[in-house]
Amino acid sequence: MKKLVSLGLFWLSLTCCLMAQDLQVLVKDEHEGTPLLGVSMLIQENKQGAVSDENGLITFSNPPVGKLTLRFQLVGYERKQISINWPEDASAIPLEILLHEEHGELETVTVSSTRSSRTITDIPTRIEFVAGEELDEKVNMKPGDIRVLLSESTGIQVQVTSPTSANAGIRIQGLDGRYTQILKDGFPLYSGAASGLGLLQIPPLDLQQVELIKGSASTLYGGGAIAGLVNLISKRPDEDGELSFVFNGTNAGGFDASGFYGKRNEKIGTTIFTAYNTNAPFDPAGIGLSAIPKFDRFTFNPKLFLYPSSKTDIELGLNASIEDRVGGNMSYLRGNRDNSQAFFESNQSERISSQFVLNHKLDENRKLQVRNSYNYFDRRLATPGYDFNAVQQSTFTEVNYQLDKKSTEWVLGGNVWTEAFKEEQTSSFPVRDYSLNTFGAFVQNNTNLSQKWVLESGLRADHVQNYGWAFLPRLALMYKANINFSSRFGGGLGYKAPTIFTEESERLQYQNIQPIDADFNTLEKSYGLNWDLNYKASLFNDQLFFSINHLFFYTYLNNPLFLEPAGGTAFRFVNIDGYSDTKGTETNVKWEYGDFKWFMGYTYTHARINTNGIMRDNPLTPRHRVNSVLFYEVHDKWKIGWESYYFSEQQLSDGSVGQSYWIMGFMAEKIWEKFSVFINFENFLDARQTRFDTIFTGSIDNPSFREIYAPLDGFVINGGVKLRLI
Repeated sequence: MKKLVSLGLFWLSLTCCLMAQDLQVLVKDEHEGTPLLGVSMLIQENKQGAVSDENGLITFSNPPVGKLTLRFQLVGYERKQISINWPEDASAIPLEILLHEEHGELETVTVSSTRSSRTITDIPTRIEFVAGEELDEKVNMKPGDIRVLLSESTGIQVQVTSPTSANAGIRIQGLDGRYTQILKDGFPLYSGAASGLGLLQIPPLDLQQVELIKGSASTLYGGGAIAGLVNLISKRPDEDGELSFVFNGTNAGGFDASGFYGKRNEKIGTTIFTAYNTNAPFDPAGIGLSAIPKFDRFTFNPKLFLYPSSKTDIELGLNASIEDRVGGNMSYLRGNRDNSQAFFESNQSERISSQFVLNHKLDENRKLQVRNSYNYFDRRLATPGYDFNAVQQSTFTEVNYQLDKKSTEWVLGGNVWTEAFKEEQTSSFPVRDYSLNTFGAFVQNNTNLSQKWVLESGLRADHVQNYGWAFLPRLALMYKANINFSSRFGGGLGYKAPTIFTEESERLQYQNIQPIDADFNTLEKSYGLNWDLNYKASLFNDQLFFSINHLFFYTYLNNPLFLEPAGGTAFRFVNIDGYSDTKGTETNVKWEYGDFKWFMGYTYTHARINTNGIMRDNPLTPRHRVNSVLFYEVHDKWKIGWESYYFSEQQLSDGSVGQSYWIMGFMAEKIWEKFSVFINFENFLDARQTRFDTIFTGSIDNPSFREIYAPLDGFVINGGVKLRLI
């Protein structure tokens, strides 16, 4: 009896001790294994919670007895929920919880396009962000270039400029492609003549993230960003290192092989990216002309990172790309040279650029940066009876000084941008040689006006050779009501130096286009406004996450440059007596439930041109566009996605109207620790212009091409394997 009483007292005391024991949870990043600070834990049963400390430890005293539901949440990470039985599970204390980092427009992400060191949630400029798993998914769909990556965003349209060689430009919010500035790590490597073929020659495997700013952004990086800018940020080496490969093939005769290596230690680091992309000529319509040209491209991008001290780091990079691309008559492309009149369009190009960046911390709050790039672009374009052979060399040098304080930050700097274009004389038509030097100075400021209001302001003054001064003020204001609602409003001026390198001239292969004349042509100047509203919330006890972003935009362009007949077969660029403007809205909605994510988007764009008081629609601009992406992901196991895109009717330059159409795609990826396999069914409804409209008049040996407003390659299946050796 005495033994039974003793045993009962011992069990009672043990139970009391366990009940009095604190509930402890250790929260870590799933990939890095590092502790996470600021993770909130909520016990669903009593609605009480606690927050993790700098060691990732959450301690909760006297938790209730029984089955407990614990919910964990940290901005930038996927929410997690577990169930435990207390005090039975006390022996496992501390519990270890691993949180998976989200990717997309993350509040914890620091963006570089605004030159600010703030996170994306503290910047008044509206920035869209593509990285991590979302970027990885786009690699599955198009490993060879970045067209898919950009075209699937609301308000952005990839415009085909050559139906046989598949050359393309990017249009933001209804404005022509020349008004979008494409940067690589903040360097303008794709401008002027070098903008040709740009989207087709940038493989995405070595990209860490892509930052999109829609609306006037010329104050940030100078002329050219009237519609917006795209900044492609390269991967940087880390101590863990990375060695990865992607191999991809398509039923359209395409093959892509890419490899990336990155590693650093205390004093030195390096990244090396190399790629080979090729395609056989492909004619899904059977009309005798290529929709996908025959091409071979080699890319090699090595970078060296030096860390001589804790205050100084240096980056040295090289980008090299060589491509041979030819489209046109399918019989000619397959080697049959019997027809001497066969139409073809050949593009041979070499692109070499260097980058140098020096960052030096003067003290805790001050930093000096020096940047320089050199870009060489050689393009040889040939069609029957015509050759366009030219070289562009350009440089960009910038020095900026950054001062960070508790509630404000300043960036001051200056830059010199040189561009020299020289064309080989291949006919009696005058060459279009030019040199263009721009000297600029800028100042930017971010200030916390209060806990809820942040103001961003900037001013740039550029002196453009032969065209004079351009002064570009810019303002943006952000209001953060609470964790659920925020709003941004901003606007600024922009400009673009006149150039022959536009979508219109690309369609004509630059034939018979007269040179730009500084005495006749002027700078294109603009202003733009954006206002967006953001709301997010958790519904049904945090089971469903919902967010919505709604944007209003307007851009006005005074005396824009258009190509007009100049007598006979000649053309020249003229600043019209009038304006063009574009206005509209973008709506993005995101739903998350468990392993499912649903992204919904709608874009309304009304783009007009007013010439001498006569108003008309800007061609090749769908008034309505709908995006829908449903995604299922079991982390590190499966990815399955279904995409749908609707484009409404488009006005064409010849007065006709292009038909509306849907594009749908399906992608799946099975993931193991060191490798994964993927397959993608792109445009499986086979929407293409050659199914419901014509793309040329005349014969295939002497075609006169119409504007391209829908896909030409149709239904394409691609699949491959990814290897992650480190």
